[in-house]
Order: sequence, then structure tokens, then C-alpha cells
Amino acid sequence: MILTRRAILALAGAAGVSACGGGDSSPKSNKFRAYSGPQVTQIVINKGERRMHLLHLRQVLKSYDVGLGNQPIGHKMFEGDGKTPEGIYFIDRFNPRSAFHLSVGISYPDAQDTARAMSFNRRPGGDIFIHGRGPEGNAKAPNKADWTAGCIAVTDDEIEEIYAMLTTGVPVVVNP
Repeated sequence: MILTRRAILALAGAAGVSACGGGDSSPKSNKFRAYSGPQVTQIVINKGERRMHLLHLRQVLKSYDVGLGNQPIGHKMFEGDGKTPEGIYFIDRFNPRSAFHLSVGISYPDAQDTARAMSFNRRPGGDIFIHGRGPEGNAKAPNKADWTAGCIAVTDDEIEEIYAMLTTGVPVVVNP
């Protein structure tokens, strides 16, 4: 049996359970889509505009409205501050069993983030994802835009599309 790269990533993602990417015990619909368009080479998130853009080189392929951490202004300083990180990160994992429908991991924290948090005698936190709402998000904040613990939230339909378009290693630029 030959496994595709996406299948291997999906299996690896299923092995990890995390805060925004935690397991979902609800029945599964067919949430896995195929994508055959141009490769996504970068993600740009503009927090002030609540917009995320998936790019191929300099061409915007898709744009989405996003929800952020429940304290959306400023860079994440430490675990529990409710802020979405700012800086340059990378897609580093996929979770097909997320409590938030599907989730795509971002490589926060980096060495600078860890040092910053340590200067406050705090942990930097982690488990930053781009994810859908799923039953968990709908229960936590049915009508609130910025409701996550620091993640980037889109609709369930949108995360299905995003999940199919991305691969590990894609840079994620999060601007204020």
C-alpha cells in the first residue's frame, strides 16, 4: 500500500492532540477535499484587517475573513494572554481530528518568542492553529469574531478548502 504525502500528514496529525487541534468525537462528514491549483507559497495574515491571504508567489489565490485570539491587539507574549502571535512562522502539522473541524498548525513559538516569555517568567504557550469552528467553536462563541485562545479561525467550509491547499513548510506571515 502506497501512502500519499497528504495521507501521511493526516495520520501524523491524528496522533497529536492539542489545544485548538484537539480530538473531535463527532461523526465525520467528507471534509477532505482535493486541490489541483497553483501551489500556495505563502500565507499573509493581517490582524488589523481580520484577513488572511493565500498566495502563489505574489498572486493572491484566496482571501478569507478571520477571527483571532480573544485579545486581538498586540503580539502574543506568553501562554494564556489570548493574543495571536505576530511574525514569520511555518505550517508544521495537520490535524484531521480537530475539535474545530480541521486544523493546520503554525510553528509558534520560535526562539525569540520563548525568550520573550521567559523574560516574564512565563511559558510561551503553543498549539497555534488555523482552524474552523466545529461544534467546539460554535459552543464557545457562536456570534463572536475574536474568540480563540490565540489561533486564527475561519468557517468549517473554508478550513476544508485551506487544509487541501496547504503543505508543511509554507511560510506564514502574521502582521499586526
